[in-house]
Amino acid sequence: MSLLVKDKDFYKNTAAIAIPISLQTMITIGVNMMDTIMVGKLGETALSATALANQFVTIYQICCMGVGMGASVLTARFWGMQDISSLKKTITLMLRLCMGLAVLFMLPTILTPNFLMRMYTADEAVIVQGCLYFKWMIFCYLLQGMALTCTIVLRSVGQVKLPLITSIGAFFVNIFFNYTFIFGKFGAPRMEVQGAGIGTLIARLFEFALICGYFLFADRKIGYRFRDLFLKCRSLLRDYISISIPVFISDSLLALGNSAVAMVMGRIGTSFVSANSITVVTQQLSTVVIQGICHAGCILTGHTLGRGEREKAQQQAWTFLVLGGVIGLLGGGIIKLVSDPVIGLYNITEETQKIAGQLMNAIAFIVVFQSMNSILTKGVLRGGGDTKFLMVADILFLWVASLPLGALAGLVWHTNAFWIYVLLKIDQILKSVWCIFRLRSGKWIKNISSGEVKDAKQAESGSDAVSAVF
Repeated sequence: MSLLVKDKDFYKNTAAIAIPISLQTMITIGVNMMDTIMVGKLGETALSATALANQFVTIYQICCMGVGMGASVLTARFWGMQDISSLKKTITLMLRLCMGLAVLFMLPTILTPNFLMRMYTADEAVIVQGCLYFKWMIFCYLLQGMALTCTIVLRSVGQVKLPLITSIGAFFVNIFFNYTFIFGKFGAPRMEVQGAGIGTLIARLFEFALICGYFLFADRKIGYRFRDLFLKCRSLLRDYISISIPVFISDSLLALGNSAVAMVMGRIGTSFVSANSITVVTQQLSTVVIQGICHAGCILTGHTLGRGEREKAQQQAWTFLVLGGVIGLLGGGIIKLVSDPVIGLYNITEETQKIAGQLMNAIAFIVVFQSMNSILTKGVLRGGGDTKFLMVADILFLWVASLPLGALAGLVWHTNAFWIYVLLKIDQILKSVWCIFRLRSGKWIKNISSGEVKDAKQAESGSDAVSAVF
């Protein structure tokens, strides 16, 4: 068997999954970019306030991504086995965890918004504006979490069109209501930062209505319904904990790590925060294809292993790695081309412009490694069920290397923005190398049994007390 896949169907299947997901990601980033541009018209204080407040909201979003992607490792594998019963039970566990997380994040947003903002900045004006924005985020958590996790499950069984259509609709909904309430158009009051929060809330309601309405009441491929939320899931509890929970922990620690990075940036100064909020959008736009291929890698690997084709999965994995390297180089080139025009869109000081330029150069360098690393860690290796190894990699390199070195560079050594960013993202380089060795070993492919088989075994031996609760 050759190192790379030569079957055209593989590339067609990859494109069929990756392209709609990439387009959806691009639309989501487009919404963020329009938000940033509109809020940026209010000044750097408003821009920094919404950027930092969204760091906490992003922790929740990434946690939900972890819950959904962890579940998708199992749902993709069960779809390959055509074990619909186990697939539904996996979804039930996922949604219960998602709802619990929503409550967990709502409480501090309601009770201590001032404290949340002070984690990121000491600027009183920024804190006040951020608290006003938080008022409208309280209602977004459950809506966003449910829509996001249901979207990931739909993707894992090959349904990618509805999420794309929903994102297109949410794009226009968000822009219209942001423009209306931020600037007080069409007879609405001028609410500035709060207007951005209202626009986001209305867009989340739109997404929730379409995605969850379809998933719970209309979808026939999986056939999941509201009553399935009350299923007993004891036969899958062990696999869910073993496979999905490490993904949740890994992505949660990643979210907390990114939030800690934001704290470091917030301590460097408002100019650095503003510059970073500008460059983040460009970075995201340059990696939309990476996100699509990550999901395709996870889904197709799960389907292939679900059919018992281990050698084919290994060959596909190397092909995905090569694609990651090529796309990373293209992404770095795109960032270099668009950096000056993008920075020129914003009404910012000369100092902020200089910092933004240095950050753009750093991002163009790091994105090459980020592409290869993401396609392995968030795609292929995760699809193979190697989630515990990936959890260790995320903890080790982010918390032991990136954060200490980045904090020293920004707060002690006072190096320029390029080196601060490179050291804050050094984990992307380290994980790329480590995960290539893991791929070569073949140990990333984990066995997952059908839930129906486990039900039969438990019926013979009796279930334990912990499993009975679920």
